[in-house]
Amino acid sequence: MSVIEYKGFGGVRLSADMLGDENDPAVLLIPDVGQSRAAWRDVADALVLSGRRVVNLDLRETGDLAPHIEDLRAVLAQMGSRPIVVTAGRGGWIATRALALDGALLAAGLVLVDMPVDDDAIANDVAARLAVPALVVRGGFSPAQGSAVSDTFNAALPFGESADIDECDLELASDRREALLGQLLEFLERRQPREAMEFKAGSDPRTLRDAMGCFATGITIVTALDDASAPVGLTANSFTSVSLDPPLLLVCIANTAGTAPALRNAGHFGVNVLQIGQQPTSNRFAAKGEDRFANQPWTPGQTGVPLLDSSLVSFECQRESLHEAGDHFILVGRVVRAQFEPHRDPLLYFRGKYRRLHFA
Repeated sequence: MSVIEYKGFGGVRLSADMLGDENDPAVLLIPDVGQSRAAWRDVADALVLSGRRVVNLDLRETGDLAPHIEDLRAVLAQMGSRPIVVTAGRGGWIATRALALDGALLAAGLVLVDMPVDDDAIANDVAARLAVPALVVRGGFSPAQGSAVSDTFNAALPFGESADIDECDLELASDRREALLGQLLEFLERRQPREAMEFKAGSDPRTLRDAMGCFATGITIVTALDDASAPVGLTANSFTSVSLDPPLLLVCIANTAGTAPALRNAGHFGVNVLQIGQQPTSNRFAAKGEDRFANQPWTPGQTGVPLLDSSLVSFECQRESLHEAGDHFILVGRVVRAQFEPHRDPLLYFRGKYRRLHFA
């Protein structure tokens, strides 16, 4: 992240955080009047992870809208590309007026989050003159406040759409921010689509690996006993449910894995789905040359297989079948016992990095 300055109306200097790759599609964040750009910081970080270049702007210290409007137009003229403008609260008043004249030349779209609308003249005049695609989000930072006037405003937008964040879907404080991000990203993907990378048979395997990495997964540790009844295990994220009746699951094991021979021969095996506090365990069971079970609490299952303590889920399986598949083999197991603690957060893996369930 770097801090840059724009020249606003009358030569006033406006500070902004610049985040992300300069070649990515641009998003300009405008806070509510009276707030600083810190209000958007978590959202800005998440947008960068989604492949956006983010300019998080501070407003000048005044309650008068006119200078803010001219400031925004000046900043947009200096950006060099047409961003999606995302606003909060009364920042929407600034953006709707700044883009009402020739907005299509300055911005690729407009998102209004929790903008208060209490004047019929605004709904019938400013909204009708907006010539950029617009999304109105209610409930982005606090419970949605609807009114007949705001409904009139939404209906008057020539290229507008609206979305309310449903309170019944929010269990945690972070759920609201995640729901807001979902609305933003869905709009951005339609109005500012990113170019897709392509893999074709015979081309770089790294591209295929990166493509596969775009499928977010949980992380498991597959365990068994070797011929000497010693515990063995390895980290794997190629895991899925196969059937409920009979209860079947599968894991994919690399032929070159050190524990592959033991897993090939095992009559029973365990699959331990990891929770967020087990990231060090995941690293240890993925590394070579370590005593993976040293200082690792585990309990023998009913069939003797090692089940790791404190896991999100532990499945104890009887071997059902084994299938060769290129440089891996597919181990299918019949679940004989499962234990889980659903209040633990899962450890996730996406694009080669550990992730948390929520954007925060």
